[in-house]
Amino acid sequence: MRPGPRALYVELKRRFNGSNNGAIYLSHRDAARALNVSRNTVGPMFRELEERGFIRLTVAPHLGPSGIGQASVWALEELATQDGKLAGKAFMRWSEKQNPRTKIVPPRHKKQDVKGATEAENPQAVTKSVTPSAEKPKGASQ
Repeated sequence: MRPGPRALYVELKRRFNGSNNGAIYLSHRDAARALNVSRNTVGPMFRELEERGFIRLTVAPHLGPSGIGQASVWALEELATQDGKLAGKAFMRWSEKQNPRTKIVPPRHKKQDVKGATEAENPQAVTKSVTPSAEKPKGASQ
């Protein structure tokens, strides 16, 4: 797993006091402040931990009755929750999805400019020779 989600998991584990699993409050803003990253960076970290089965969202963020926002509530999947639910341990069943095999295509040859090539580089290059008798000086009369 990448370092960001690992650090977020450590932060969630740090907020666990032994009896509050399923009631661990951690908002994106507080997580970003604790990890010293942007708020936009923390969302994919939470998503990755959820997809891999390390954490579970128990209560989604919402506005409370007085209009004040309430933070997300998380549960660690390795431990039983405070309401008696057993640990899911979904992270033990997670496996990385493999990309399907693709057809291997050989690389294409690069096209080269023949005008600037010498005979050593390109033996098929044609050189043009000019004889002195064919040239006429300018302004010469016949």
